[in-house]
Amino acid sequence: MYSLLSIKNGVCASEGFFSDSANAGLRGTTQDDNAFIYSDTLCDVASVFTTNKMTAAPIKHFLNYGEFQTNFIYMNAKNANAMTAQKGIDDIDDILNAIKEKFPNIHNPIMSSTGVIGVRLQKKALIQSALTFDLSKKNSTASAKAIMTTDTYHKEIAFKVILENGKSFSIGGIAKGAGMINPAMATMLCFITTDANIDKEELRTILNQEIKTTFNAISVDGDTSTNDTVLILSNKRSGAYNKTAFRDALHKVMEHLSLEIVQDGEGAKKLVAFEVSGAKNNTEAELCAKKLSNSLLVKTAIFGEDPNWGRIASTIGASGVISDELKLI
Repeated sequence: MYSLLSIKNGVCASEGFFSDSANAGLRGTTQDDNAFIYSDTLCDVASVFTTNKMTAAPIKHFLNYGEFQTNFIYMNAKNANAMTAQKGIDDIDDILNAIKEKFPNIHNPIMSSTGVIGVRLQKKALIQSALTFDLSKKNSTASAKAIMTTDTYHKEIAFKVILENGKSFSIGGIAKGAGMINPAMATMLCFITTDANIDKEELRTILNQEIKTTFNAISVDGDTSTNDTVLILSNKRSGAYNKTAFRDALHKVMEHLSLEIVQDGEGAKKLVAFEVSGAKNNTEAELCAKKLSNSLLVKTAIFGEDPNWGRIASTIGASGVISDELKLI
């Protein structure tokens, strides 16, 4: 048994994590546009990235590390650093090397970007801004706001998990996303931190399981971005862990943030979930749900509040799954 308590402070809720934002002038002087997440101890990292073959430079840079631990994520809005080839990766190296020189406690830093595709990073401005960071700040909300693009509100959540033996751990996250949202992830970034004492491979396994029914099950406009990223950092500081409790808490974090993204979708007025029953297997149920999620005819019926169930039946048939019309009549 365990208790799950909703708490504040997002990615700073877990012990040893810090976060804040700054302004590099990428979108004027009134709104911050770059931010960080820092742990005072090294973290295991688990990740899931876009399925788009035009992968952005930050993801390529991450994958170049191979097997590694980290304690720093640097994020920016306004510029996705996508379709920038090797120069985009080199720009990341220059920015992160400058940050490491200023803050020697940073190891194997990660960069994540969102914004316009096909434009080089404003490297000088980002470096100057990042060098003003105070790594002792715990301002998760500022970071959540700094990575917004077309979002109308910031997305943030955290939980404390109290185990039966009295020990506890925390988990929290921030995310951004409103457009290019498709069930293969979206133009979305999600960063999750935890002090749970979880094994690295188990962390990756649970993330890959829980993403199927959260971020990989949402859609707004049917387009898949070049930068989609979900990262989890675990610094193990609490010394506490329970697999069932952690899995449930992670699911709640990811479910909340993914639904916030859909609800904040560009032009969205409705939030709808499709539950498929009676399918031959989970694969066919998923195909059916994704077809329904991306069908313009189904979306217009929902938007217009027209109970035209024929559009749903037709879309199910078009999905290619084994169907029996008698079960829909």
